[in-house]
Amino acid sequence: MIELNNRSKINKLKTRVGRGIGSGKGKTSGRGVKGQKSRSGVAIKSFEGGQMPLYRRLPKRGFNPIKRDNIAVLNLEKIQSFINKKTIDTKSVINTASLKKLKLINKNSNKLKILGTGEIKDKINIEADLASKSALEKLEKVGGSIQLKK
Repeated sequence: MIELNNRSKINKLKTRVGRGIGSGKGKTSGRGVKGQKSRSGVAIKSFEGGQMPLYRRLPKRGFNPIKRDNIAVLNLEKIQSFINKKTIDTKSVINTASLKKLKLINKNSNKLKILGTGEIKDKINIEADLASKSALEKLEKVGGSIQLKK
């Protein structure tokens, strides 16, 4: 019969450091000698002797994808308000280039998305990259159209 629980390991005492030279962990308690690292409560993980640490030398990148598409979002109510102010002409095609020229969307945006919040009263033609279902329905009800780019 084999005894699984070997008692000799369980009863082994924990090493008590700093209890005299004969213990083997006396005097400097296994910390070498002198200096900041021999003290307690020291955290100098990334300290490089005054040189700019590596984590500060490298650029920050997390959660900002480099190849991100900047999508300009426009609601139908916003487009209607621009039509009411006579900023947008209803006869011309509304697209990314024309909106950038009128400074209604950011010049850095690559794509245009039309969302269906609010009502639209005028018949307009829009050329966009993306559109929501509600926006498509509302524009078709008025008689307008959205051309989606591939």
